[in-house]
Amino acid sequence: MTEHPATFAPAHQLAAQLRGRTLTSSDLVEAYLQRIAQANPSLNAYSEVYAEDARLAAQAADLAIRSGHAVGPLHGIPVALKDLVDIQGKITNGGSAHWRTRRAESTATLASRLIAQGMIVLGKTHTVEFAMGGWGTNTHLGTPRNPWDMARARTPGGSSSGSGVAVAADLAPWAVGTDTGGSVRLPASWCGICALKTTTGRVSTHGIRPLSPTLDTPGPMARCIEDVALLYAAMQGSDVKDPATTGLTYVDPHPLLRRGVQGMCLARMPQEEMQYADADVLEAYEQSIDTLAQLGATIVPLSLPFRFADVAAHNLRIMAAESYALYHEVIDDPSSPLDPHVRPRIEAGRGVTARQYLEALAMRSTMLARFLASMQDVDALLTPTTMTVALPLEEVDQTKAPAHFTRFANYLNLPALSLPNGASQAGLPTSLQIVTRACDEATALRIGWAYEHATTWHQRRPGGC
Repeated sequence: MTEHPATFAPAHQLAAQLRGRTLTSSDLVEAYLQRIAQANPSLNAYSEVYAEDARLAAQAADLAIRSGHAVGPLHGIPVALKDLVDIQGKITNGGSAHWRTRRAESTATLASRLIAQGMIVLGKTHTVEFAMGGWGTNTHLGTPRNPWDMARARTPGGSSSGSGVAVAADLAPWAVGTDTGGSVRLPASWCGICALKTTTGRVSTHGIRPLSPTLDTPGPMARCIEDVALLYAAMQGSDVKDPATTGLTYVDPHPLLRRGVQGMCLARMPQEEMQYADADVLEAYEQSIDTLAQLGATIVPLSLPFRFADVAAHNLRIMAAESYALYHEVIDDPSSPLDPHVRPRIEAGRGVTARQYLEALAMRSTMLARFLASMQDVDALLTPTTMTVALPLEEVDQTKAPAHFTRFANYLNLPALSLPNGASQAGLPTSLQIVTRACDEATALRIGWAYEHATTWHQRRPGGC
């Protein structure tokens, strides 16, 4: 494969090179387009590539930078968007063959915000159909290939599967995903990258195809924490078209990012939850806790007022009810070309009664209050992100979900950061999850940055892709 050193550099370094004029946006975009052309046929990360548009935007960025008219520090940096994010005139099929020809009538606020800062959209990345699934599979449009094993197809994680694969395989410096039950964190875990599930309202969802409006949150995916923080800062902000964003103050995570964990109190997950993680995941988890303790954090046990599985059930009930309300016409039409694994997940929403749905919504505040009481003197809760490393596709049980450790953060509306923290005996990535209080993404990123700079797991790259 043709390799340009810029495609392996983190986005914050690329931005510095563009500002210093030691790299042009045209060269950078062309390098990524070449990698995509060579690798995407086997990896299937992108559903559509905007090659000519990206080249034109890169030329314009170079002219603006040379003339002193750069619109910001990220002008000329490429980005990939999950195929739920509308761009006017472009196809947004949401992972569904049913929407193969659906063209967006307007541009999502998130996409407009990134483009206004000079970022260049390389294309759209594959997703599980309607974003309803954590394994990352797509029967009709193709499952993105986890680049950590090119000999045996494994789960890329979903639903932001293409975004995870694109970043892991250096087909984009960073990407945008969405998370309703773990959908940026699961692919981050299995693809060996970083991702941030944001608090509802931090990032506008206007113009993003919904799965569950109550739970959906867009999030950044990148190869290092500094890039996650940088993209998160670029994504967030109020939007009159999304009422959930009103009343939240913009918070730049960078002032806290490098302050370390000295004096912080971090909680281990309850002992009874350990049984759900396999040996490789648990070993990496324990080593992560030891590393953070050596960096000066106090590690304490935590007794939670609920089991993760109980919270996940409430989360799934809301997700099923709302997704069925949105897509019942196509779900109930037997002639619709739907993924056979996705249809029954959304179809389950037909059986959720109004009482059950409202009870699940009402329980959120009660369970959140109990959770915060248990976290009274704790800065963050640490868990693995996934129960296992990436599974061979033939071993996946599509009637189950891999989101045991992730869904509670969506249900309680908590930010959660996932980052690489080890490798299995077979060399597959493991992942640490850092969960903080609502709207406190900055603390999760601070802890993640400290851990990352004490280890080298984020520097590992998959080979052979």
